[in-house]
Amino acid sequence: MIEPAAIASREPSDADEFLKGLWKKNPVFVYVLGMCPALAVTNSAINAISMGLATAFVLVASNMVVSLLRNVVPQQVRIVTFILVIATFVTIVDYVIQAISLELHKGLGAFISLIVVNCLILGRAEAFASKNGVWRSFLDGLGMGLGFTFALLCLGSVREVLGSGSLFGVALFGDPFQTCVIMLLPPGGFFTLAAWLLLFNWRSQRVAEVVPNREVPS
Repeated sequence: MIEPAAIASREPSDADEFLKGLWKKNPVFVYVLGMCPALAVTNSAINAISMGLATAFVLVASNMVVSLLRNVVPQQVRIVTFILVIATFVTIVDYVIQAISLELHKGLGAFISLIVVNCLILGRAEAFASKNGVWRSFLDGLGMGLGFTFALLCLGSVREVLGSGSLFGVALFGDPFQTCVIMLLPPGGFFTLAAWLLLFNWRSQRVAEVVPNREVPS
C-alpha cells in the first residue's frame, strides 16, 4: 500500500503544475485575485477573453524571464526587476491590441496598463518562477493564465447573455427577450461573481467529500 504521507509529499508532475490553475488553484474562483479586471471588463465575452489572454501572455512570458534571471538578480532588487519585466510585456500587449482593434483597446481602457500591478502576475513571479526552472514556470504561468481567462469568460458570458441577449456580439434571442441592463453595470459584475463563487465552492466541497472515500491504490 502507498502511505498517505508519501502521496502528499510526492513531486507534482508537469500535468499537475499546468492543471492546478484551471480548477484547484483558480486565480479568481479560489484565490480571488485580479478582481479589478474581473469586475470591470467582463460586461461582454469578447472583452473578457481578450483581457484574459492578454494577462495570460504577460504571465507566461514574465514567468519564463524571471525564472531565467532567478540566479542573477540580487535579492535586494528582485521585486523592482520583476515589475520591470512585467511592464515590458504589458507594453507589448498594449501595442498589439491597439494594432488589432482600436475599439477593443478602448473597451479594455486603462485595465491593459493595470496588468502591471495585477497581484496574480507578481505573485506567481515571486512565489513560483523565482524558485523553479523555466519549463515548470512556463507550465505554471500557462495554467494560471488560462484559469484566469476561463474565469473572466464565465463572468463575461453570463453578463452579456443576460444584459444584452447576445454572446460574442451574436444575438441569441428574439425581440420578446427582456434584457437585464443591470448585468452590464458594476453591480452586475458583483452579482455574477458571487454566483460563480457560490457554484465553484459548492463543487469543490462536493469533490472534497468524495475524495476521502476513495480507496488508496496499492
